[in-house]
Amino acid sequence: MSRSEHLPVSDQIFLSGQQWSRLLEEHPILAGFSTAQLEQLRDLAARFNKVKRFEAADGLQLSGYMKASVSLQACLPILNLGLKWYSNWKTIVVVPAGFSQKQRKVDTAGVVHEWKEVHIGESWVKGPVVLSWKDVAASGRADGFNVVIHEAAHRLDLLDGAMNGRPALHREMSPEQWRVTFRAAYTNLAWRMSRALPSAIDTYALENPGEFFAVLSEIFFERPRNILMEYPGVYDLLKEFYRQDPVRRLSA
Repeated sequence: MSRSEHLPVSDQIFLSGQQWSRLLEEHPILAGFSTAQLEQLRDLAARFNKVKRFEAADGLQLSGYMKASVSLQACLPILNLGLKWYSNWKTIVVVPAGFSQKQRKVDTAGVVHEWKEVHIGESWVKGPVVLSWKDVAASGRADGFNVVIHEAAHRLDLLDGAMNGRPALHREMSPEQWRVTFRAAYTNLAWRMSRALPSAIDTYALENPGEFFAVLSEIFFERPRNILMEYPGVYDLLKEFYRQDPVRRLSA
């Protein structure tokens, strides 16, 4: 009997055999895991679903299956880390689609600029994670895009108190090596973009170091070979931090 079968019925709303098979089919980024690893992920997602608060907004009807999709993708990065790594993440608000936010900036001349931006996800420092269901449903397809993992990476980044592109590293990892390696990759990507050179990494990664880490975390689990080919040093550090090797797993 698997660990998940010991859960109360109330915690199994997304763990029926048919729904679990559907989740695996809809998320090819989970290919290559052993049966034991999938059961570990299933159990972790069930516990995430139980302890986190889900809320729907803007008229969305949030089903158990939708919560399962979020939970499963959110737990992939912490499969070998544990749920404690999301201790700063209490609430998930799911909305139907992208949402507008008003932006305001004062330039060096003192002129105030205001505009609206459409967001598909948002992670508040002392608040919830907001996700667009339309984009959650489009995540996990092994195409390099994953809004859930992107926002989950922000929560990991915030564990040391600042969204600066460096999560709370394991004791055996060098913060200096992380800083130097990620800064070099960030600088190189900016140089390549300025010259219209091709890259598999979305330009949004250059917004700031925090977004760089979040975007690369998406790609690490969605299309890991892209990072390995462009920035092998970054891949090695992400592999060490997440304690996973998706290139090897997906190749197998």
